[in-house]
Amino acid sequence: MLGMGLLFVGAVLFINGLTYLGRAPLKGAAIMNLFVGILTLFIALHAAITRSEGDDSFFFAAKVLLFSFTYLWVAANGLFGVEDGTALGWYCLFVAALAAPTAALTFLDGDVRFGLLWLSWGVLWFLYWLVLVLRHDIRELVGYVTVALALLTCILPGYLILAGAW
Repeated sequence: MLGMGLLFVGAVLFINGLTYLGRAPLKGAAIMNLFVGILTLFIALHAAITRSEGDDSFFFAAKVLLFSFTYLWVAANGLFGVEDGTALGWYCLFVAALAAPTAALTFLDGDVRFGLLWLSWGVLWFLYWLVLVLRHDIRELVGYVTVALALLTCILPGYLILAGAW
C-alpha cells in the first residue's frame, strides 16, 4: 500500500507544484487533491483497522493521515473558492513540526531513506506555511521545490516500491 500511496501523492504534488507555477488551474488541481486525499484516507483506515502495517499500524495510519488531510483541505479550498489559505498554512506548520521527530525516529529505526524523505516533506510543509501564513513571495520557488520533491521523494520511491526494487 505504501508504494501505491507514494506514487499518487507524487502525482498530486506534481500538479500542486504546477499550480504554484501558474501552469495548472486551482479548481482542476482540486480534483486530483480530492482523489488522493480519499485514497490516502482509505490506506490509513485500512492499516489501522486490519493492522496491515504490523505493530506500528496506528502510527503508520497517523502519518498517512497527515497527507490525507492536507490534500482534502487543498481540494476543499479549490472547490469552494477559499482564497485565504491561512488556516491550511497553520496546519502545514503543525505537520512540518511533526515531520522532524518522525524523521528522527525513522533514522533511529535505521531507515535512512525514509528519514530523508520525512525531512524533505517537513521542509516542503514549512515552505507552504511561509507562503500561506507569512505571505512570503516565494510561490515560484515553492512550485519548483514541490515538483522536484514530487519526483524524487514520492514518484520514484513509490514506483520502486511497487516494482519490488526499493
